[in-house]
Amino acid sequence: MTTVPTPAHLRATALIDSDAPSIQAFAAQHARGATDRERAVALYLAVRDGFRYDPYRIDLSPQGMTASTVLANGYGWCVPKAALLTAACRAAGIPARLGFADVRNHLSTERMRETMKTDLFIWHGYTDIWLDGAWRKATPAFNIELCERFGLLPLEFDGENDSIYHPFDKSGARHMEYVHQRGTFDDMPLAQIVADFRTVYSGWLPEDGATHSSLEGASFAQDVENEARA
Repeated sequence: MTTVPTPAHLRATALIDSDAPSIQAFAAQHARGATDRERAVALYLAVRDGFRYDPYRIDLSPQGMTASTVLANGYGWCVPKAALLTAACRAAGIPARLGFADVRNHLSTERMRETMKTDLFIWHGYTDIWLDGAWRKATPAFNIELCERFGLLPLEFDGENDSIYHPFDKSGARHMEYVHQRGTFDDMPLAQIVADFRTVYSGWLPEDGATHSSLEGASFAQDVENEARA
């Protein structure tokens, strides 16, 4: 049974700050089209390709995870980029919410694997958008430039079908495997995400109370480039 949107799916929150002037301006600039579907697709592309995916520079503080922070920084990882798309949709009058799943990533960098001690990414974020009477999954994490460098198939979103990670890359090698669906949320469950990250990735947040990734001094783009050449 489809859960229809509620006022919460258009409402601003502290983390999905669709009422922020920068989010409002972003939505006004990019939500182009005659229908909600066309506008949602335009917003998806603007978030996917306008902001670099960078899983090294993770800041799990409320400020670091806020949608408008992605706009200010010009980069983000899957959760805040999904928050940005959710906020932009809400600012454009399109109901949206956050969705989460645990995925097994077969294409992380060596530095990430050494730090995380696993290839399981918990709380992978995407956006669930209400279009034409149904919820559609949209995953704006990997920008097109990264996909080209890493040999990934870019995730397209047409507003009719779910946009989720491909199981294989362009060469046929394993890419992403969904292992657990955590469901959808009207707001970001940040406290639970932080608690689970501290438990599962003790090497990623090495100090008690730390919110910044221990990888933030390294360059994800350079590591990707180096491994692509190897």
